[in-house]
Amino acid sequence: MPRSQFIGPDIWRQLPDRCEPVVGRADWLARVNSDEPVVTQLDDGAEDGPGIATSSNSQPSMVARMLGLLSVEDGHRVLEIGTGTGYVAALLSERLGEEQVYSVEVDPGLAQQAADAIAGAGYRPHLHVGDGAEQIPGMGPVDRLIATCALRYVPYTLLRQLRPGGILVAPVARDFWSGALVRLHVQEDGTAVGPFCGSAMYMPMRAHRPVLHEIEGNGRPRAAGLDPARILDLGFALYAGARLPGVRVSGHDTADGARVWVSSADGAGVMAGTGEDVLQYGPGFLWEEIEQAWREYEEAGRPDASEFGLTVTPRGHQVWVRSPNLVVQPSRA
Repeated sequence: MPRSQFIGPDIWRQLPDRCEPVVGRADWLARVNSDEPVVTQLDDGAEDGPGIATSSNSQPSMVARMLGLLSVEDGHRVLEIGTGTGYVAALLSERLGEEQVYSVEVDPGLAQQAADAIAGAGYRPHLHVGDGAEQIPGMGPVDRLIATCALRYVPYTLLRQLRPGGILVAPVARDFWSGALVRLHVQEDGTAVGPFCGSAMYMPMRAHRPVLHEIEGNGRPRAAGLDPARILDLGFALYAGARLPGVRVSGHDTADGARVWVSSADGAGVMAGTGEDVLQYGPGFLWEEIEQAWREYEEAGRPDASEFGLTVTPRGHQVWVRSPNLVVQPSRA
């Protein structure tokens, strides 16, 4: 299934601070044929936006990994949330037959481009334009569900579309962690339980895009008792994200270590870099809360990301470590 059939002429490369256009046929082919994500839309298609990536064709190895976790079998009906370019829907159609595949896309323009590309590849699965968190009329329960956009949480409406015994594979991007794959099994009572399966960076579902935190005032310097690089470790991020709900982290590795920005909705913020003093903004002692979470994480034996899991019920979700019975309880409201 050639990836190039599903990617238009205008593409971009995602850099840490901007999207860079890919110019020229040779560079286009090199990017499309690489094991890298390809940005295919900026600013939801608006012509005068700031240049923020809003849709992409995912890294092929990540697509293969997610489809492997999905564990489809002959006769399965599959729902995809986020048609995007149509590449995954076409792959599923090849494997299961087009009549077994459903895909929903919220952006009408993207949905039409995907429909054309999928039809050009010789497939006509069930395509729907709408909110992926809502029930698709007339579809009925499916055996597998895959989300190719990042969710802030797993809406229970998605689980209601899966049969008992069904599997959901989705990237979840909470405040403290930027993206982790989860594989959930739906139980007879409708509860879904399963492990995290490593990191995964995806465009957020449009209804799940984060709201910016407003941080004001001058920073208060203090010594850092914790290397900011520790915060970017997925295992700690999963633990701290459950302990400190509403605390948001962004950051990246640098040649000298790591640089992170931490914030919360109450106006507290932290700027931290490896080997530098921490700057705290706003009320409270946000960095001290993170350091306390690190001490607890160390006392728990520094569990790896693969030791964490998620339980989703109609009442919400719970992150656990090593066993669904060992729930990580929040330390703040």
